[in-house]
Amino acid sequence: MHRTSHAWHSPALGRTMSLFWYGQWGRPVLAFPTSLGHENQNEDFGLLPGLADKVDQGQIQVCCVDGVDAEAFYNKGAHPRDRVRRHDAYDRYLADEAVPFIRKRAERSDLIAYGASFGAYHAVNFALRHPEMVARVVAFSGIFDIHRWLDGYWDEICYFHCPSAYVANYPPEWVDRVRPMGIVIATGEQDALADQTRTFPDLLRSKGIPVHSELWQGVNGHDWPHWTEHLRRFVP
Repeated sequence: MHRTSHAWHSPALGRTMSLFWYGQWGRPVLAFPTSLGHENQNEDFGLLPGLADKVDQGQIQVCCVDGVDAEAFYNKGAHPRDRVRRHDAYDRYLADEAVPFIRKRAERSDLIAYGASFGAYHAVNFALRHPEMVARVVAFSGIFDIHRWLDGYWDEICYFHCPSAYVANYPPEWVDRVRPMGIVIATGEQDALADQTRTFPDLLRSKGIPVHSELWQGVNGHDWPHWTEHLRRFVP
């Protein structure tokens, strides 16, 4: 499997950000790490090896980005206001730097955003905030409400990074922007986060936004073998 690494100083984040790129042809996939993970995580835990045939056949190209969770939501040493602002800077890095890089390198704009666990939050939040940049989002074992990371703090930036909050108030023009996107939300029925996989798709549907949701029967599902198995079904 062809892999290259890339890095540059991010103006949005004020530090160097790196990523791994797999493949040379095919539909681009933006893959987020799970909680506190980095650009190597999806390979190290078997997700990329599980997609190797699709990469080698030119069906997909995968861009695994680094995360800044330790500087943002998981940084308990910082005030919640500063945590969410660091995450907001990460969103700017993705929108202004990473996605333009992906589009230029892949020479395609039909991007799939993928994430599992806290990576599912990243994928969904980014896609719903920037619907013109994402054609499909695949989110496994995700959480879509960020209150637990804010210690009771709440402001406008928190609101606009909390999908369960802002989707509930989507105006019609935003619904129209998001509706063409293919949205996949799934996990195992025994996952502790299974209720979020029930309620968030229901919220999207209540706004008139189509979503494909699944609860995999008889399993927890919150683990890499399940994510790898099912991601194959939704890419390219």
